[in-house]
Amino acid sequence: MTLEFFSATDVGRARDNNEDSVALDEAVGLAVLADGMGGYNAGEVASQMLTSFIRAELGRWLKESGGSASAADVRRAMDICVDNANRAIFNAANTNPRYAGMGTTLVVGVFREEGLLMGHVGDSRAYRLRGGHLSQITRDHSLLQEQLDAGLLTAEEAALSNNKNLVTRAVGVEDSVMLELHLHEIQAGDVYLFCSDGLSDMLDDASICQLLLNHPSLSEAAQALIDGANDMGGRDNIALVLVRAEGRVKTEGRAWWPFGRR
Repeated sequence: MTLEFFSATDVGRARDNNEDSVALDEAVGLAVLADGMGGYNAGEVASQMLTSFIRAELGRWLKESGGSASAADVRRAMDICVDNANRAIFNAANTNPRYAGMGTTLVVGVFREEGLLMGHVGDSRAYRLRGGHLSQITRDHSLLQEQLDAGLLTAEEAALSNNKNLVTRAVGVEDSVMLELHLHEIQAGDVYLFCSDGLSDMLDDASICQLLLNHPSLSEAAQALIDGANDMGGRDNIALVLVRAEGRVKTEGRAWWPFGRR
């Protein structure tokens, strides 16, 4: 199975600076997305610190492991890397007054032979398009999601809520953070979308699904999603990562996977 990657960010229609950040290391199947928060340019600093740190540190570890690490090893490496990045951002926020209170969401995926190891913090999301159906495969760490889970709001009421951007978990806000991690099976033809709430708040799932189905090229799909979010108001920065899994290729009777040894 081979993977195709594409990433993009856009400032949107309402803001002057971009606090979203993305990073890829296609050689090891790593994709990272972050949506920063904080005054002045602090959110931009937090998101860029996080994506740069994870791409450098986790990317290097994945490369050095040469595909021999188990899924449990990768999970532990992801936890350690996010914890170290969290401390770096937290320390920067507490030693530089300009960065006080900064933090960031996170979606990080490691695509491996046994599946997608997906980690997230906050309300940036990951979706999977499979067989024409779009599924959200992360669950927001937000006050709104907690209200939905408790039955205090209906889905219709949540769509109109003013509390969409109140996260209950973020990287860099406290001296420790819990990364939620899950393993997802990858099937040929899957398309994975990581995005900030600048996309998911502007476009509902049905619209996202239709745009992905209408644009088989990842670059064209990315532009269509960004244009769609901006056409609906573009009230926030927009960041996205798209990853498509192609079919397995048989070589000497064995399936070939570019990110690990069989």
